[in-house]
Amino acid sequence: MLLERETELAHVSAALRAAAEGTSSSVLLSGPLGIGRSALLRRLPVLCAGEDVRVLRANAAPMEQDFAFGVVRQLFDSLVAGAPEEDRTRWARDAGGITRIFTADTVPDAHGYGDGEDHPPGACQDDGGPAAVVSEAILYGLRPLPTGLGDNARLLILVDDLQWADTPSLRWLAHLARRPHGPRAVLVCALRDGEPRARHPLVREVARTAARVLRPAPLSLDATRAMIRERRGGPGHEEYARACHEVSGGNPLFLMSVLLGTAARGFPPTSDHIGQVRALRPAELRDRLASHLRTQTPAVRDLAAAIAALGDHAEPALVAQLAGLDEIGFGAARRALDETGLLTGSREPRFTHRVVRDAIESSMTPAERERSHAGAADLLYRSGCPAEQVAAHLMAVTGSGRSWSVPVLRAAADTALRRGAPETAARYLRRALLAHRAQDTDRARLLVDLATAERGFDPEACERHIVQAVPLLTTPRDRAAAALRIPPTLLGTVPPATAALLRAAAAELGAPATLDEPARELAVRLEARLRHHGHENPGELASAAERLRELGEDPPVGSAAERELVGVLLCAGTLTGRLTAAWAARTANRVLEREPASSAGAYTGLPLVVITLFAAESIRDVGSWLSSEQQTRRQNTTGADGVLLFAERALVLAMQGRPGQAREYAERAMGLADADWRETAVLVLCAVAFELRDPALSERILLRAQARRPTGLAVTVTLRILQASVDAQRGHRARALESLLACGRRLEASGWQNSALFPWRPHAIGLHHRLGDSHAALALAEEEHTWAAAWGAPTGLGRALRLKGWLRGGQGVPLLREAVGVLRGSSHSLELARTLVLLGRRLGGVPEAESALREAGAIAAAHGAPWLVEQAEHGLGTPAPPPRTAVLTRSERRVVSLVGRGLTNQEIAGELGVSSRAVEKHLTNSYRKLGISGRHELADALPA
Repeated sequence: MLLERETELAHVSAALRAAAEGTSSSVLLSGPLGIGRSALLRRLPVLCAGEDVRVLRANAAPMEQDFAFGVVRQLFDSLVAGAPEEDRTRWARDAGGITRIFTADTVPDAHGYGDGEDHPPGACQDDGGPAAVVSEAILYGLRPLPTGLGDNARLLILVDDLQWADTPSLRWLAHLARRPHGPRAVLVCALRDGEPRARHPLVREVARTAARVLRPAPLSLDATRAMIRERRGGPGHEEYARACHEVSGGNPLFLMSVLLGTAARGFPPTSDHIGQVRALRPAELRDRLASHLRTQTPAVRDLAAAIAALGDHAEPALVAQLAGLDEIGFGAARRALDETGLLTGSREPRFTHRVVRDAIESSMTPAERERSHAGAADLLYRSGCPAEQVAAHLMAVTGSGRSWSVPVLRAAADTALRRGAPETAARYLRRALLAHRAQDTDRARLLVDLATAERGFDPEACERHIVQAVPLLTTPRDRAAAALRIPPTLLGTVPPATAALLRAAAAELGAPATLDEPARELAVRLEARLRHHGHENPGELASAAERLRELGEDPPVGSAAERELVGVLLCAGTLTGRLTAAWAARTANRVLEREPASSAGAYTGLPLVVITLFAAESIRDVGSWLSSEQQTRRQNTTGADGVLLFAERALVLAMQGRPGQAREYAERAMGLADADWRETAVLVLCAVAFELRDPALSERILLRAQARRPTGLAVTVTLRILQASVDAQRGHRARALESLLACGRRLEASGWQNSALFPWRPHAIGLHHRLGDSHAALALAEEEHTWAAAWGAPTGLGRALRLKGWLRGGQGVPLLREAVGVLRGSSHSLELARTLVLLGRRLGGVPEAESALREAGAIAAAHGAPWLVEQAEHGLGTPAPPPRTAVLTRSERRVVSLVGRGLTNQEIAGELGVSSRAVEKHLTNSYRKLGISGRHELADALPA
């Protein structure tokens, strides 16, 4: 498919018409690599269809430059091959002398003369010498050709890659081009810009004789759209087309490589795959560019290697110095790369596409690449460049002979940590450890720094490196500080080695009261960690509650260590239910008021305070704190921090009765596919699923969480409760009830009573009742009410009252009224709406019932809960409103239709060739437009 080349075709057509009148001419097609010169040459014979034109073709190649008259032979072979037998016989007879030019008697010398004399390079004058005789013989062979073609017969001579033509053929082409009144012919040669041999005198002479030089322009955005339509079988999204045009710069070779690469990987031309378009590095294009680079001069290759090593934004002076070029050599080499189309033309030498760097590196040997990076590291260090720029090159150097490498790598790691790239920091530090082999305190500090970087994404490696570092440290304080770098497991299982290490550090450090302030901070933090390690032991939990009472009504929270200790003790009291929700919330908020929002990492102890606030239903305060935290972090949060942050935001919104927005944040947490889920994130996401009552979301959370093989009591029990909830919604009630009761027994054995964190009793109450065991249901309801009243959180107490009122039928109306009164003091509006619906139905046709149902419907409508609106209107006797017409996009309709066929999100992603994140986004938008809570309501929300 040849696009936007009408001007070039028109010029060649005009030259052919002039040849019919007896005026021969030559045309030069020039341009950078990949601009489409060869494609244009292949299209030119179409201009001759139905006319008396013979086409002679030849393709020059670098490996064939030593074959004398190789291009000329190709031209004649292409002519003779397509001619009738009688014409071939006549041409052979009339040009009988032409074959002798290929014999040993007339083989040209290095300059194309064939007489063995020493002639100046490029001498091409018609001096009657052997070279002129040869050229005349060949031209004589051309003269009789038209006699077999007709009176208006013409020749179209096409030569691709003129720069690679052998010297005798170049001399012949130059001789032909200087004879405008010779055979009626149009000579069209393609010459690539930036090639070293383009400066050969004979190539330049052929180029100078061209009557017209045509330079095809890059393709426009419209041409890019047409190319996508042709290659991908349909129009692509506008964003996709713009991305392809931007990445390729309109270069047909680059554009075709991108389209073929995305098609081979199964990426449809949609806006969801813009990132893949920008990141694609086609192997075929890389090999083509590498082959081109090997033909360049050493200076050009050295400059390209220097640009690849230093990066796209390196200063020209540094690039020239690394390449070993002076100002003149640098300018010439840069012009060659620019003419070839590999540089953008900006002040800093910058490649047009990232695959160019791959091509340069693939054309170098491993030793050459290492020398290039070593030279770049030395140059950047001497120039005072930032540590990360230097470290990037040190990573590619195997030797460790630079005394300054370790400090530079540590400084680069610090910079990477500050900008939120711990994995990059860890790579720098591992490289520093290879360079520092001595077993001393400096190595210990490197190990501690490495563990600090790793604790956010690889806690096991963090612990391993701290264990290696502690014996190398010389003071108890340093050993204690190192031990505290191991992140707490929060509500997971504590590795025995970690507990032993912390106990040893605490014993060596001594009692906090005997220490100075810095050491006391370490001792208090060690106490917090050790107390939290006993969170599954009833005796340790009781001890933690006693310790909290010792701290008084207002525990000290002035220092970070005190806040960590109070947070741990509060969590212990919350698990056991030995505190009241009001006191726990007040104390936890005192901690948050003094804790910078940006420090709430997923590997710190602060999420324990957030868990306490969730259980105490202090939603407004924790929501405000999370909002400020999100603003202080990077906009595109990733990793374990991102999962926890989005999950916590989702739970706040769910508990505020905003299911649509809660689901959006839950989807964002789920969309961080490469993130590691910590124990707290699993607990919070499960709590979101409990509130949203969406079995599809619950199953996805179960699948992701169980892949980590959780071992801690909190996570395993929570996942079992969530699985039981899914089983109950799928109709497996007996199995769900058995699992819930087993969870209850295990929690009670550990002393964990808080139903706000582990809601097994509310689920079990409903299942007991539906399975016909009302006595067991009432017994559990009484137990739940007793606990909820002691804890005092309004939502938990209101829910417990509602369950008791539901079980007692008509006698439960007072309990339902009490539940409504309690829930009016809660932020959980949907729980209030559920209770009002139940109260209205129980009251019957009295005015109080109508008022309750109308209020429930208004609350449900305001919070995007159409199923509750329908229940309230059904209680009022109002006919259900006609289904709302939702305007879904084409992509949303396709996703919804596949959901209707029973496909999972992953299967839908594979079917459509998009990411799971894109499927989740379309489903979330569809749920919002249809006014439903999940896929289990999708069938009823859509027309047949």
